[in-house]
Amino acid sequence: MKLRQNVRHWAAKRALTTPVVGGYVNDKLVGMHTDIFLGKTESENRAPRREHLDDFFDATMDTYVAALEAGFPEAEAREITHVQANFDFFNHGWAEMMEIPSDELETHYRRYQEFFERYGITIDDPLGEFRPADGVAEAPTTPERMAEGEFENAVAGFADDAYVEDADGDLHVGGGEEPEDVDVSLAPGADEADLDDEAKAD
Repeated sequence: MKLRQNVRHWAAKRALTTPVVGGYVNDKLVGMHTDIFLGKTESENRAPRREHLDDFFDATMDTYVAALEAGFPEAEAREITHVQANFDFFNHGWAEMMEIPSDELETHYRRYQEFFERYGITIDDPLGEFRPADGVAEAPTTPERMAEGEFENAVAGFADDAYVEDADGDLHVGGGEEPEDVDVSLAPGADEADLDDEAKAD
C-alpha cells in the first residue's frame, strides 16, 4: 500500500503512547480519518456512515499501538490499520472509499497474517479482538457499488510491501527512520492537551 510519512506521523506515534496527550491525539486522529474517508463518498452517505467510522477508527488506534509493541515499524503498523479499514469498506460495499482494489485484499492479509491471526482479524472480521465491548455503530451497505467493480480512489500495484512517500515526495519501501528528536506537540490534536515538559519528547 502507498502511504505518506512526515514529522506529524512520527509525532503521532510518540504521542499515542504518551500520558495525557495520547487521548487528545487519538480523538483528533479518529476525526481526521473519518473526515478523509467520508470525503471520498457522496454527501448523502456521510452522515449515515460517520458514527460507524468514528467507532471503527477509534478501535484501530489500539491495533496501531499493538503493532508497534509487536515490533513493526511505524509505516507497517499504520498500514495494518489501513488494511483493516479496507476490509471494512469491502464488507460494506463502500468501493469508492477503498484505497486498494478488492483483488489485492488477500495479498495484504497474507503479508500480516501472523499478526492478524494473533488478534483474530480476518477480512470478514476486520477488528477481531480489537472490537470494542459495546460494538461498532451500524451503517448501511452499498453492495451494488462493489458489484460495479469501480474503485475510483484505489491505488493498485503496491500490495507486496509498504511503500512510503516522504516529505520530499520520494518513494521508499518500508518507510524512513524515526528522528531522534520528535516533538509530541506536533501531533494532530496535541495542541488541545495541557502539555508539560515531561509530556513532550526531547
